[in-house]
Amino acid sequence: MQKRILNGVCGLAYLLAIAIPSLAISATPGNNSVQLEELTSTELRSRIEHGATTILIPIGGVEQSGPFIALGKHNMRVGVIATMIAQQLGNTLVAPVVSYVPEGAVNPPTGHMRLSGTISIPPAAFEAVLEGAAASLRQHGFRDMIFIGDHGGYQQNEVRVAQKLNRAWGKDDSARVHALLDYYDITQTAFIDDLKKRGFSSAEIGLHAGLADAALMLATVPSMVRVDAMTHAPKPGVSDGVRGDATRATAELGRLGVQRQIDTSVNAIKIILQERHR
Repeated sequence: MQKRILNGVCGLAYLLAIAIPSLAISATPGNNSVQLEELTSTELRSRIEHGATTILIPIGGVEQSGPFIALGKHNMRVGVIATMIAQQLGNTLVAPVVSYVPEGAVNPPTGHMRLSGTISIPPAAFEAVLEGAAASLRQHGFRDMIFIGDHGGYQQNEVRVAQKLNRAWGKDDSARVHALLDYYDITQTAFIDDLKKRGFSSAEIGLHAGLADAALMLATVPSMVRVDAMTHAPKPGVSDGVRGDATRATAELGRLGVQRQIDTSVNAIKIILQERHR
């Protein structure tokens, strides 16, 4: 039954409701959805005409995260959190997740490409995809396109694309692209401080696939975390693609980070929109 629901148009909203019940997200069928992909063309046009002129462009990635976290971590997480942000903002939609991102050289492999499953594209190709997506959305009437990236490696690529498009559009400031770096940065600052205040060390929190990473996944898409293996298997290390120790990660800890991402992003976007449209 759950599988059939997840495959339907309400799938992501249903997933959110069961993953983070404390945030009280309800399934929104059909034309009430914030997902651009779930609307018809005429439904989308009507939504834009009635003021939904802000759209989030979530950016994920497919990369190894050791033996305990599935490869689609960034795609799933950013899709979930972008939906929450859009619902809280109101009059905001969510574009499809950009799933292919730079992850290192392919041959010889560097970075995450050294481990199975990572998919990497050249930075120029990645930036071209972002440019095309933003330009397409502008053409249809969106006024503010906002990049939110879940992975640290391409944050400056987002900035470059936003700057390039805004320069190209010149004096016609009816539409602008924004790279919302706060979405990612808060997970590397305030969320880390939250965890340290609860007694977790920097080594445990980790830089990749450690406690912080696993906790965020448990709070958003828990099925992506291999909890049994994480509890009983030998502790992985750098050679396994892990920098940290996810053993004590919990959904409760992850919700601290998710809420910070939502609050920080919503506040930052509200400021952007107020300054743009006053």
